[in-house]
Amino acid sequence: MTTAASGLILGFLLATAYGAGFHFLLGGPARRIILYLVVAWIGFALGHVVGDLINLNWLRLGALQLFSASVGAWIALILSWWLVGDTAVRQ
Repeated sequence: MTTAASGLILGFLLATAYGAGFHFLLGGPARRIILYLVVAWIGFALGHVVGDLINLNWLRLGALQLFSASVGAWIALILSWWLVGDTAVRQ
């Protein structure tokens, strides 16, 4: 398996774990997990790209910018939670 393919698989698995963990921590309707998964994937990818563009080498794992990608995923998750609103508490 090439470095790019293994980085893609690891990134997909980590972003999925971030989205599922975020939903587990905050709760909410079951359909909200789909939003959190998609947002975590997008945020992880954008964080990786930004980390690669600025050549950030903190917690780099092969070709994967692990630190910046993780920060991007968590920022995207928190932003999506804030934009959607806290409807889980009201229901």
